[in-house]
Formats: sequence, structure tokens, C-alpha cells
Amino acid sequence: MKLPPLKALPVFEAVARLNSFSLAAEELAVSQSAVSHQIKQLETYLGEQLFWRSGRTLSLTDEGRQYLDAISSALLQVERASEQLLGHEESRLRLSVFSSFAVRWLVPRLPDLQRLHPQLDLSLEMSSENPVLSDRVADCFITIHRDSPAYSYELLYVERLFPVCSQDYWQRIRRELGWDGDVDTLARAMSPDDVARFPLLSTHSIFDRAAGDWQAWFRAVDEPVPAGARIQHFSHMLLALEAARFHQGIALTNDYMLSTRKDSGDFVRLPCPPVMTGDRFYFAWKTSRRRERGLQVLRRWLLAQAIEGGLRESG
Repeated sequence: MKLPPLKALPVFEAVARLNSFSLAAEELAVSQSAVSHQIKQLETYLGEQLFWRSGRTLSLTDEGRQYLDAISSALLQVERASEQLLGHEESRLRLSVFSSFAVRWLVPRLPDLQRLHPQLDLSLEMSSENPVLSDRVADCFITIHRDSPAYSYELLYVERLFPVCSQDYWQRIRRELGWDGDVDTLARAMSPDDVARFPLLSTHSIFDRAAGDWQAWFRAVDEPVPAGARIQHFSHMLLALEAARFHQGIALTNDYMLSTRKDSGDFVRLPCPPVMTGDRFYFAWKTSRRRERGLQVLRRWLLAQAIEGGLRESG
């Protein structure tokens, strides 16, 4: 078995992660010259330059980035295997997750995870956009893309959007539509014209264009967005939902935004059809790490919670 200088590998990982020779030296409790020596030794062995150095600026080369992806995973596996043999049951995982999914669905459920699996030490990495799947970013991910063949995926949710408003605003809608005297107004259907009479709270990030969510909803009911529709724009669904909570109009939201939080009762789901966004939410983990106990514990727990909360069917 022909191996590179093994002492240099954790040094390389630390320098790449911290983007600094001096910080790596401090973390590893060695001198900066020792760090430089180890990196030089590794580059000589590989015959490739791993870092670009320009004054105080340090960055990975393409070869360095490719090597880091493989080495980080291998070092993590060595660490996990050693901890297991030593009897250290604690599993440390970094989960990269969309902010809305984390705030509205995952975080309220974490006490249950901690109660059932106290040995699992989970830290959350917030992601506003779809993250790059890499050990450098996190150990596992909630993602809407399946574009890396190095990863395995477990479906958690197929996204749909439906109109909601606050309880107080629903009373206003009933009055303006003349539904005050009806006992069960939610059994009646609101037409697209009924919906368009009220301010529409739009989330830009869903379709990455202004009013894209409401355009998709009206298209799904075979109607154009009325020319006189009043649309208020927000960058994120969390903001649009907050505006709806404070009686500012009708927002489009999805199942996980209302499936857990106690304040879900503040909202009324309007009697209107939903629209499918085409996004599918997956739990993703590196296939080469599939035997790690912590990853499988988290995968099974997330799947059970998604089924129990109605995000996906048990099949």
C-alpha cells in the first residue's frame, strides 16, 4: 500500500478549512514553519501545487480542492471508526438546511431528537440557497437537487403551495365576500377573482422572479393574474408569512411552514386549490459514509418525522 505522508494530511485539512497557515498552526499546536514543511512535503509527494499563495492571500488550487474533498471524508471516517472502537458513542454531525425548513419545521422537533438520541451532537448550518454538497460544507444536507452522484438521497417532501391568511383577515374576507352568515365558510370555494380582490403577498425566492409564486398559482387554476391585482413583494417566505400573520393580505405557503409551530393556529388555509412547485426536498449524505451510525440515526429520524407530520407518505 503506497500512502502519502500521513502526518501531512490533517495539516492540509486544517490549512484548507481555516484558509490560513498561522491559524492551522495554532489549532494543531505546532509552529507555522512546521505547517509549511508538511504542506511542502505533501505537494512534493503528489507532484501538484495544492495552494495558491499571493502575499497574504491563500486559496486552494483546483487540484487542492479535489484532494480536499476526498481527504476530508477519509479523515472523518478514520475519526469515526476510532471513536467507535474506543467506545465513544457520541456522533457529531453538521446538517446544512434551508433557513425556512430549519426555523419552521426542524428546530421545534429537535427536543424529540435529543431525547431519543442523546449521543447525537447535531449542529445546524443555515443555507439560504441550495448548498454545494461537500464535506467541507457539512456532513449531510437538506437539498432540493440530486445532482451529485457521490451522494445518496431520501425524499422528505414534495412541495405544494396554498393560500393562507390570518384569522382576523379571514373575518374581513368573509365580510367583503358577503359570507358572514354562513356557518361553514371554509366548505365553500374561493374563486380566483375572489382571491385577487385582496393584497397578495409574494415570495421572490420560490421561483426566483417577482410574483412568480402567484403567477404559478393562477396558471394552475387556468386564470391569468388579474391586471388590477395588488402584489406586495418579499424576498423570503418567512417574511411573507409574517406579513400574513399581521393581517396584511394573503400569502402562499407550504406544508412544513405550518406543520409544527404553535402559531400555526394563527393562520387560516383558504378554500382554494394548491399548486405544485416542482421542488422535492431530500436528506442527502455521502454514499461512502453510509455506514456511519450517526448519519443513519438522523436519516431514520427525519424520515419518521416527515411521515408522522404528513410531509410524505410511509411508502
